[in-house]
Amino acid sequence: MNGYWTTFVAQLQQVPWVHAAASMQWIFLIYFLAINLAYLILNYISAYQIVRYMREYRANYLPPGLREYQPPVSIVLPARNEEKSVVASVHSLLKTNYPEFEIVVVNDGSSDRTREALIEAFGFVWVPEAYRARLQTEQVRGVYASARYPNVRMVDKVNGGKADAINAGVNCVRYPLFCVVDADCILQPESLSRVVRPFLEDRRVVASGGVVRVLNGCKVTDGMLSKVGLPERWLPGFQVIEYLRAFLFGRMGWSPMNALLIISGAFGVFYKERVIAIGGYRDDTVGEDMDLVVRMHRNLREEKHDYRIVFVPDPVCWTEVPTDLASLRNQRVRWQRGLAESLWSNIGLMFSRRGGAAGWVAFPFMLIFEFLGPVIEVVGYVSMIVLALVGLVSLKVFLVFLVAAVGMGVLLSVNAMLLEELSFGLYARPMQQLRLFAMAVLENFGYRQLNSCWRFYGTLTWLIGLRRRHRWGHVNREGSWQHSPAETTVMPAEQVAEGSSHP
Repeated sequence: MNGYWTTFVAQLQQVPWVHAAASMQWIFLIYFLAINLAYLILNYISAYQIVRYMREYRANYLPPGLREYQPPVSIVLPARNEEKSVVASVHSLLKTNYPEFEIVVVNDGSSDRTREALIEAFGFVWVPEAYRARLQTEQVRGVYASARYPNVRMVDKVNGGKADAINAGVNCVRYPLFCVVDADCILQPESLSRVVRPFLEDRRVVASGGVVRVLNGCKVTDGMLSKVGLPERWLPGFQVIEYLRAFLFGRMGWSPMNALLIISGAFGVFYKERVIAIGGYRDDTVGEDMDLVVRMHRNLREEKHDYRIVFVPDPVCWTEVPTDLASLRNQRVRWQRGLAESLWSNIGLMFSRRGGAAGWVAFPFMLIFEFLGPVIEVVGYVSMIVLALVGLVSLKVFLVFLVAAVGMGVLLSVNAMLLEELSFGLYARPMQQLRLFAMAVLENFGYRQLNSCWRFYGTLTWLIGLRRRHRWGHVNREGSWQHSPAETTVMPAEQVAEGSSHP
């Protein structure tokens, strides 16, 4: 057996790409150190900003009398084949603690009883309302008003995809600000107030996004979050750590530089006229949420506008996440394709004369570390393992590589957990904190590498031209909170196939 192994190693040492990889070992090390250093810098910027936010806003969220000046908001809820959940979603939104808002449900050519369920639940009747097609969409069959809730309407249209459905909703909204919410999300009573507050404080704000948290494991009563908990299963548990990293120190770090390139499609508020000015959501990309924000940056900077796109760090939106590997894989492949499409179609923003931090810092970061990162990481892992097996890399170099690739990842994950506990402290019980710490450590041993492989595949499918038009991500979920008024624990179904938005 040893003889066969010796022969195999000797033959492998003669392969040209193995020697090429050996000469690039330091490049891999430098890259892993660079990406983790960049994330650490974002981490510390976020920590400072969150502490500042907590000091300024948490003690007294809205000063007396300020609520009277909150602008009215239109909530757009796109839905396709959501017969089992859409009614509960609308009822949940109706409990929002906000002075004046409307809900516009867009039925995007559902093939099930979504339309009928809405009509039965809310008493929708057709109204001769003028429909201004300022954004081009598929044919709108009609606009309906609720006979029971004066602030709820429904747009019935031919299927055109999620982006097309949102555009149809934007055409119908009455207020200058609109908020897009996914059908499987829960907003806290003050969520809308928190995410709208930047518009009150700074007239330059054109878009605002909030934190998205994992709903799995939480308890829900009458469509509202009643108790925060952690998932029992490890896969959704690892995603809790991912969401903490992505929002608490990822987006929070970019916001003060006005370089935030993505507002999650699950929950964000925009100025209607600014979105219409750039043509609304594109329906030829799977990452319509990121693409919209990047185009806003590009357009506003080209027109020399003084603007702000901001992030609110409060836990404002809760969503179900995939609970099986196949569903998670499809979701991450889709997100990576959306990232590639958004960056490529807006490449003119990078290093442009008026690009600012968005074009000179955030865009190159996304291109090098988020788009190309999975490719370099997977090639780096495979190369270093092969080189170690054939003896072309020293033990010292291999250990340094492991520390850079895994050790720094553990540090970032634990930092995200600590940032959550020191700020919002939603997981307050000792056992929750212990489990969260375990997930922050263990996700770096296998889960993150698997995620990189999925993203690597997503990048390859985009590069070789497999860019199929993705109109709606098919979602199968249990969504127990959406069916029963009694207190339930959210444990989604086995196939949340392709999600709908970036984290």
